[in-house]
Amino acid sequence: MKRKIALVTGGYTGESVISLKSAAVVEKTIDRELYDVYKILIYPGDWHFLSVSGEKIPVDLNDFSIKIGDDKITFDGVFNILHGSPGEDGKLAGYFDMIGIPYNTCDQLSSAITMNKGYTKAIVDDIEELYIAKSLQLFENSPANVLRVENELTLPLFIKPNNGGSSIGMSKVKTWGELPDALEKAFVEDSQVLVEEFVSGREFSIGCYKGKGQITVLPATEIVSSKEFFDFEAKYTAGVCEEITPGRQTEEEVGRVNRIIPKIYAKLNCKGAIRVDYFLQHETGKFYFIEVNTVPGQTETSLISQQVRAIGIDVRDFYTELIEEMF
Repeated sequence: MKRKIALVTGGYTGESVISLKSAAVVEKTIDRELYDVYKILIYPGDWHFLSVSGEKIPVDLNDFSIKIGDDKITFDGVFNILHGSPGEDGKLAGYFDMIGIPYNTCDQLSSAITMNKGYTKAIVDDIEELYIAKSLQLFENSPANVLRVENELTLPLFIKPNNGGSSIGMSKVKTWGELPDALEKAFVEDSQVLVEEFVSGREFSIGCYKGKGQITVLPATEIVSSKEFFDFEAKYTAGVCEEITPGRQTEEEVGRVNRIIPKIYAKLNCKGAIRVDYFLQHETGKFYFIEVNTVPGQTETSLISQQVRAIGIDVRDFYTELIEEMF
């Protein structure tokens, strides 16, 4: 008998548009011989399933079920592809834990922590061979904090919402005159902002997942952007950046990265598939951790999909591994 899987998408943030694109790919790729898939759209005050006829069927939040005609549909598991809140910050995970439905992403605590870039860096900071750029975590946009940044950090700087994704609200600051506007832009997106010193290096993004009981590190993708940094436009506009999979790394670099990534996965108690962004510093080759994404994009051109194909695995089989790991 087929398992019933709820494919969760939508969201409460600007990342919802990317979530819908990811869900469209997952929906058509999942092995339908093994699973019946129901796409559940989650928006503020509006959780629903769209029937074949276009009827909007509300989700019963008491048990996360839907009713199609006289049939009540309950789910064996959830394939979470909701980027941002509430799918990536632990809110949905906590809800599913309370009603006892398994899901393919990190648990409530790990999701909440990894959504916060500053807290994540503090946790992984003691991993051997991993380096962290000097940074400040700000909780309000005040003149005192502007002075603190100027006194404690060195230009250039990256300013980013601490709990955001897809590089929304992110800026690179080269002069102190640019700092106030960059902080204001980031605080529009979040009540916490991370300000960190720029690390000059080659940028990479690498997938890692647990399937069939073991952790697999995928080949890294090298990001060569025509923009100053890998911002929203570079991530989601064709031709703005070059993505090389596998990335250009020496044998030593590949070995070192493959030692570090499973330690990050284990230290943060991750589940399912994650993506880690990092720099290899130009002068030293040191591994500088940027962030971890616990609900990585699953569009046809997404980095995870590229990396899975690079090791000869069909994306459909990859999704099956993620789903079966829940049970």
